[in-house]
Amino acid sequence: MAEHRQLQRAALLDAARSLLTEGGMEALTFPALAARTGLARSSVYEYFRSRAAVVEVLCEVDFPLWAAEIEAGMESSDSAAGRIEAYVRGQLALAGDPRHRAVTAISVLELDEAARERIRAAHGKLVGLVIQALEDLGHEQPRLAAALLQGIVEAAVRQAEQRAAGPAEGPDVIADAAVALALHGLGGSRVETGSPVAAER
Repeated sequence: MAEHRQLQRAALLDAARSLLTEGGMEALTFPALAARTGLARSSVYEYFRSRAAVVEVLCEVDFPLWAAEIEAGMESSDSAAGRIEAYVRGQLALAGDPRHRAVTAISVLELDEAARERIRAAHGKLVGLVIQALEDLGHEQPRLAAALLQGIVEAAVRQAEQRAAGPAEGPDVIADAAVALALHGLGGSRVETGSPVAAER
C-alpha cells in the first residue's frame, strides 16, 4: 500500500510538471491532475490538500535537481571566471523554463511564509555555489559579492520576462550582458570570446 501511494504521488507530481510546462499556473488544477492520472478528484485531495501543497512538494523535489544542473555546468569549466559565467547562464536558462516560472509564480502567491522560507533557503544554496569561484578570483568579500551577483541574475530574469511581453533584447543578448556585468563591471560591454563557457555556445 505504501509503495502504491508513493507511485501515485509521483504520478501526480509528473502530471503537475506537465501541466505547468504546457499552460502555466492556470493549468494546474485538481480536475486536470485527476484527468491526467486517472484518479478521481477526491483521490487527489488524499495526496495534496491544495494546489499550493503540490507546488511546495515540487519545489522540495525539483529545486535540488535544478541546482545540481547549475553546479554540473560550473564544474565543467576549469577557470573561476568560467564557473561564474556558467552560474549566471545556468540560472537564466532555468528561469526560461515555463515550469520553473510557473512554480516560482505560484510559490510567491499561494504558499505560506514557512514554505516560502524553505524555498528561499533552497535558492540560497545556489548562491553558495559561486562563493568558492569568487574566492578563487581573489575577491576580498566573496559572500557579499555572491549576493550582489545574484541580484544581477534576478535583474536579468526580470528583463527576460519583460521581453516576453513585448519587443526587447533577445535572451542571448540579456545573458551576454549579465555575464559581462558580472565579470567586468559596468566597463564590460561584451563577453570575452575566449571565455570557456562562451566558447561552448
